[in-house]
Amino acid sequence: MAEPTEPKVESVAKNRQARHEYQVLDTWEAGIVLAGTEVKSMREGKVNITDAYGIVRDGEVYLLNMNISPYSRGGYVNHEPTRLRKLLLHQREIRRLIGGVERQGLTLVPLEVYFKNGRAKVRLALAKGKKLHDKREDSKKKDAERDMARAFRKR
Repeated sequence: MAEPTEPKVESVAKNRQARHEYQVLDTWEAGIVLAGTEVKSMREGKVNITDAYGIVRDGEVYLLNMNISPYSRGGYVNHEPTRLRKLLLHQREIRRLIGGVERQGLTLVPLEVYFKNGRAKVRLALAKGKKLHDKREDSKKKDAERDMARAFRKR
């Protein structure tokens, strides 16, 4: 019997700033509804998700401000770069996101866009914004850990 193979994951874009700006509480994997030229442009790596965020409207989840540059050989059939993109999630996941966003005042932040077995996916996080003192505290912890690691390496 054949063994199940690992899914092939090819990362396209990461939002490195998200973990600095937000405290990530929970993450989900969602599919993205895309046009043909958007997929081709994503395969070329022309995606920016630093300003993107998710909204819940009419019981569905959408991603705003995800910038997919127009496909270089697209011609007149090219897509709009920052259009509203629908995310594909299960109904129970959407209900949980609605509870977090509307009742608790949390934010939907994309952490990474990637291809998994040829399908475009986004790792979406339910996050809480950090205050300035929280960011300072995190940077102090990272500096201390870096110094300790450096000291152990010298021994």
